Amino acid sequence: MALKAVHVSDIPSPSLHSTRFSNGVELKVPKFVVIGHRGHGMNALQSIDRRMRAIKENSIMSFNAAANFPIDFIEFDIQVTNDDCPVIFHDDFILSQENGVVFEKRITELCLSEFIAYGPQREGGKDGKVLVRKTKDGKIVQWEVEQDDPLCTLEEAFLNVEPSLGFNIELKFDDHIVYDQDHLAHVLKAVLKVVFDHAKDRPIIFSTFQPDAASLVKKLQSTYPVFFLTNGGCEIFEDERRNSLEEALKLCLENGLQGIVSEIKGVFRNPSVVTKIKESKISLLTYGSLKYVLSGPLYAMHVFSLVYLFIPS
Repeated sequence: MALKAVHVSDIPSPSLHSTRFSNGVELKVPKFVVIGHRGHGMNALQSIDRRMRAIKENSIMSFNAAANFPIDFIEFDIQVTNDDCPVIFHDDFILSQENGVVFEKRITELCLSEFIAYGPQREGGKDGKVLVRKTKDGKIVQWEVEQDDPLCTLEEAFLNVEPSLGFNIELKFDDHIVYDQDHLAHVLKAVLKVVFDHAKDRPIIFSTFQPDAASLVKKLQSTYPVFFLTNGGCEIFEDERRNSLEEALKLCLENGLQGIVSEIKGVFRNPSVVTKIKESKISLLTYGSLKYVLSGPLYAMHVFSLVYLFIPS
């Protein structure tokens, strides 16, 4: 079977086999789960595909636009401001530009009022700080999309996004910082308070690349499943637990986590580990973009940008 990268809007609804399902650790999931990446899709500002610049990623508008497709969840990135408000933003730093000068601030060092002062404002007649973004090669580009929307908090997402749409809440931490348990607990408790105050019957999955955060959020609550994110060895980190699917599986089994989210290339680097994951009753999702000819025990269609792929477990 050919593995083809496509945008979710190109997939006919019947092929998705999408079923919205109830929350809880013992949730029964379908063989195929579709998750909207940062809502309607991440913003690739230099992409030739206009859809990658259609709607501001990680925004209420993006989340509700994604809900128009037959998907199960949206994925978004949560960080906590220095006054303990969980906000939705992917990058560790937020950049603005004024008179040709670029200013860079760490999200977690801002208070909520400072954070929401960036980008379009909900109050009419008020201008926010002009957002720019740094590309992987270090170039500064204007963060311009066809449909812009204000930055938002986790609470606002619960209150304003289609209630039947599940949330895959990625707990975002800086790869280059070593966090102590007290700090992680403080951040996670701030997130959990909002979740338990507002989730109601909405399906929730927690996911994170931070191994200690993954194990700790599992200890702090038993209502929602926790998935460990990994590059599957495609990128090497000082923390060995992040460097292979084997280590990811070990972390899940040692801490009672429910699943793994792997870079798709990591699965193809080591396809035999999929059997071990299935035998361990651990769910496996993938992310990333890849064109590949599929053979052997794997069965899937991989979808670019907007969704993750669920591989049967």
